[in-house]
Amino acid sequence: MTETNGVETAELVRYCDHLLQSDRFRDYCPNGLQVEGRDRVARILTGVTACQALLDEALAWQADLVLVHHGYFWKGEPAAVTGIKRRRLKTLLENDLNLLAYHLPLDAHPELGNNARLAKLLGIEVQGGLEPENPLSIGNIGVLSQAQSLARLSVTIEKVLGRAPQTISAGERPIRRVAFCTGAADRMIEQAHALGADAFISGEISEPVVHFAREAGIHYIGAGHHATERYGVQALGEHLARRFGLEHRFVDIDNPV
Repeated sequence: MTETNGVETAELVRYCDHLLQSDRFRDYCPNGLQVEGRDRVARILTGVTACQALLDEALAWQADLVLVHHGYFWKGEPAAVTGIKRRRLKTLLENDLNLLAYHLPLDAHPELGNNARLAKLLGIEVQGGLEPENPLSIGNIGVLSQAQSLARLSVTIEKVLGRAPQTISAGERPIRRVAFCTGAADRMIEQAHALGADAFISGEISEPVVHFAREAGIHYIGAGHHATERYGVQALGEHLARRFGLEHRFVDIDNPV
């Protein structure tokens, strides 16, 4: 086990906020330090969502900070600190454990973000954003090195992500130009279609998207919300470990959605 004196929590948070430009995003939750714990960090445990199982893993590993994509305090959620919310916050506060969370900023980062990492894994050369006029565009569009069928791309995705995607076929249209946005971004298929994509990849799928894909002639691939968003937080955790000489561990709490 590597011994390290760590870094001040405040310095680590400032660095992440600046790196991810978190103050530039209008989001559904607060980005950055959501629950303050001890003032130095030597061990970072990362995961997709700050569920109780992840917090328990952090305690068992004696982590100083939990870094996630899905944190707490979402717009529209009940404000009362009861039940599950109370248990999670009690775990963090009683154990002086920091919780650091980045939602849209971690989706959008051009190197460490969920979309950037998914593109690298699938061999997609990124050409731009799904919102060309928006420098903070969450989704992206790019090209594969060679055209392939929906079936072949689906097999590749299953091998890479470890789960079979849900697909909506638009017929025999070959896929070369691919748009994508991780998580619950299936309705962005309309932007993908407007930019001439042959296929759109996201995590989940809603009922209207099925009909849009068929009628517009664009393939849809639902590769899993959790499955598509495992990689940004890992990349950020590894980056911080190298930058500050910290220990890092990623824990994948299984989620079929």
